[in-house]
Amino acid sequence: MATPSDPSTALERYTLGQRVYEWCGITVTSATGAWLCARLLAGGPLAVWWLPVALVVGLLGADLVSGIVHWGFDTWGDLDTPIVGQLAIRAFRQHHVDPSVLLGHDFVETNGHNFMLALPLTTGGLCVLPGGDGARFLALCFAAMAVCVALTSQIHKWAHTPRPPRLVALLQRARLILPPAHHEYHHRAPHRQRYCITVGWLDGLFTATGFFERVERVITRATGIDRHRHDEPVP
Repeated sequence: MATPSDPSTALERYTLGQRVYEWCGITVTSATGAWLCARLLAGGPLAVWWLPVALVVGLLGADLVSGIVHWGFDTWGDLDTPIVGQLAIRAFRQHHVDPSVLLGHDFVETNGHNFMLALPLTTGGLCVLPGGDGARFLALCFAAMAVCVALTSQIHKWAHTPRPPRLVALLQRARLILPPAHHEYHHRAPHRQRYCITVGWLDGLFTATGFFERVERVITRATGIDRHRHDEPVP
């Protein structure tokens, strides 16, 4: 029988409050992002090399954030954890029980939380403007990372989509967004590798260094709390 903190009950616990929160994230972050882009363009022409460099910085930054956040919500807490239990842990645990459930989420449920996570980035970009070329480049990096963070859940969803749009499939093959074959390893029990879900570029580094395992040991020694065992599929 499912318990209140059982991931199998997660779908029924999606609330109106979460829906409002997600809509707010999409609306506010889109507005601040548009304002940031407008201010960047108003400052004059951007150097040609800025955009590709900023995009790489944005992808790496988003991949780093996605890996750490994904590991955190997979590893600690449960559905009853205050605030993040329902806002974030719910979706991650539900996804391990049935990865295909993600495909039934609409744009708002899929992306709303990530848009809210991108809000500090759009705000940060606005805070460094106006300024010289250095400030404008930094603001552009903030903007690129905000876009990548905001779309990370959508990219993750595409990695589970049997027939994604052609452009998406092309980007997956080019490893410019998360490839399905790469991410599939994360869904093999005990689900303790390849946490990065924007592009997966940093997964090799995390695996080679044993970064997450080391951090788990430090946290357990410091707090006496063991990593949870709810990351394995529920029968």
